[in-house]
Amino acid sequence: MIHFIHKNIEQVCGFRAADLLFLIYNASMKRLVFLSIVAILGLTACQESLEDRCAREAREYTEKKCPAPIGENIVIDSIVFERTSHTMCYYYTLSGNADNAAAIAQASPRKALLESVRNNTATRNYKEAGYNFRYIYFSKKHPGMVLFDATFTEKDYK
Repeated sequence: MIHFIHKNIEQVCGFRAADLLFLIYNASMKRLVFLSIVAILGLTACQESLEDRCAREAREYTEKKCPAPIGENIVIDSIVFERTSHTMCYYYTLSGNADNAAAIAQASPRKALLESVRNNTATRNYKEAGYNFRYIYFSKKHPGMVLFDATFTEKDYK
């Protein structure tokens, strides 16, 4: 039976069954090499730079979760990554009793925010890269009015 199949392949294709198997094997190997190269190139192309990752994560957080209340009278409006200065900017709106510039100045939130930056493990990679963190608090009563603005550099949080 096998001899019959071999003879039929030789008659139809014009070459021996062993040659056909060699061609199939060779084509498979070429395809495997090609797919391996494509996979390697694909994996290296998928490597996202830290800047790209930071921008993507800020954008995704803003799109999925903002605006969102994060405490009494505090809403996070957005997170934006500024590539030129390597700064993560967090935009908040204060309302109610918190919407008071004099009270904020008296509370001196800079120290508490700095401790938060230092202790935040989610931003560890950004801190290791020396990125900056900026916190901007706006008034709900007076839209556009900045109640507090603080930027922390590597020098501050290390």
